[in-house]
Amino acid sequence: MASDSPDRIPLFPLSRGVFPDGMLQLNIFEVRYLDLIRRCHREGTPFGVAWLAEGREVQVPGEIPRLHPWGCQVLVRELEALQPALFQVRCQGTTRFALDAHEAGPLGVWQGRVRHFPADPEVPIPDDLKHLADPLGRLIADASWRGTTDRLPLYQPFRLDDCGWVANRLAELIPLDAEDAQRLLGEGDPLARLRLIAEMLGDR
Repeated sequence: MASDSPDRIPLFPLSRGVFPDGMLQLNIFEVRYLDLIRRCHREGTPFGVAWLAEGREVQVPGEIPRLHPWGCQVLVRELEALQPALFQVRCQGTTRFALDAHEAGPLGVWQGRVRHFPADPEVPIPDDLKHLADPLGRLIADASWRGTTDRLPLYQPFRLDDCGWVANRLAELIPLDAEDAQRLLGEGDPLARLRLIAEMLGDR
């Protein structure tokens, strides 16, 4: 169930967003986001990543982006200032939200009125879907053998037996159009989300 009262959060619109527990790597150079990212990193506060339906990631004067209704909050886990006006950041997805409305805020950072959804419950993967976790398992095993686990675009713990975690990781790794990604992000049942992934992969 969504939170009872809407919350107002800063938004970072992207052409391709992130799912809960996912890794999002960004290069920040626009003035409007430098202060936001610095403050979120310092205070440990989240911001919302919204999916662009129309518009561009880089600000265009007078352009109002159209945003998809589902997004994900993220926390800044690492920030490296490559130059005074260029940050390289790594963020981790936290919880899903439904975006009810958005408007321009201070310094041109979009502000969203959102309803938050709780984290997925842990749901074991049924036998008929366990093979969907195999590509992730091989990726992790290969990185472990090579000693490069820290370079994977995945945050630990690796929950290869959990429907929500596997569905979210596959949704980030396989090519999906925005509509299919939104279907997955809007599906609150982790098992149903994994079955949707199976359908999208032609595995019925």
